[in-house]
Amino acid sequence: MLVVVALGGNALLRRGEPMTADNQRANIVRAASVLAELVDDGHSIVVTHGNGPQVGLLALQAAATSDGGTFPLDVLGAESAGMIGYVIEQELGNLLKERLFATLLTQVKVDPQDQAFAHPTKPIGPVYDKATAHRLAGERGWQIAPDGEKWRRVVASPKPLEILEASVISFLVERGVIVVCTGGGGVPVIARDDGSLCGVEAVIDKDLASSLLARALKADMLLMLTDVDAVYVDYGTAAAHALRRVTAKEISERNFPAGSMGPKVGAAIEFAEETGKPAAIGKLDDAVAIVRGERGTWVEPGAPATEPGRS
Repeated sequence: MLVVVALGGNALLRRGEPMTADNQRANIVRAASVLAELVDDGHSIVVTHGNGPQVGLLALQAAATSDGGTFPLDVLGAESAGMIGYVIEQELGNLLKERLFATLLTQVKVDPQDQAFAHPTKPIGPVYDKATAHRLAGERGWQIAPDGEKWRRVVASPKPLEILEASVISFLVERGVIVVCTGGGGVPVIARDDGSLCGVEAVIDKDLASSLLARALKADMLLMLTDVDAVYVDYGTAAAHALRRVTAKEISERNFPAGSMGPKVGAAIEFAEETGKPAAIGKLDDAVAIVRGERGTWVEPGAPATEPGRS
């Protein structure tokens, strides 16, 4: 079974951890062991990943060292994709020594008129207390928004329309290569009037891009791994309960936060409805059990195998 596995940024760098190379590698070692279990369980995988913490850190570093200009977010996104992809590929290779790997920078076409450019929602970089976030927003012209009990910078997150390297990725997958791609949702580009491409200042949501990629590859499942064990209704309240097996229609009738679970649910709905195959959301450590249908939240195109449960 071909599974597109989307690793959340928080699965690669846990909440509250300092953004260091050692911490990132330690988390990727953990993620690689889970991915290797999926391969050992008989699945073919394509790996995508988030980059919110990393691209935000690169943006801060670029601003601090610049002597007259800063690199735009599309360039920083490409830089973060190379950085993260390198470590994922290396650590997977250390575990699956007989397999072939490739990390591919991936351009993703977006609409220059997308309303997301006027309404930033994608959190990047470190978390701050409210006072610090507002001070930095005033000093640097940032848009900011709450992220749990903290605050973060938010940037435009336009809808992905086309994975430009999809045919290359498919070519590699058909030959047994484990591909790491669409890092950070891919590098956002637009087409000029003459058909040439250029990058834009944005960060694409990696779950929506992963859903688009999974559909292009005709994958059997889209698996989104994060730091929570399932999709919850009334999360953070006494009435909170996990959804286990639901149809795309059922889950589409509920609202989820735009900056966190909302894009995952939207990505799952798009994949399930367009392909007739399941998408799943859950905790990194539960990956094999999620694919087997034992844990996490499964979003299915038709009637669920069991009624949505509570945990």
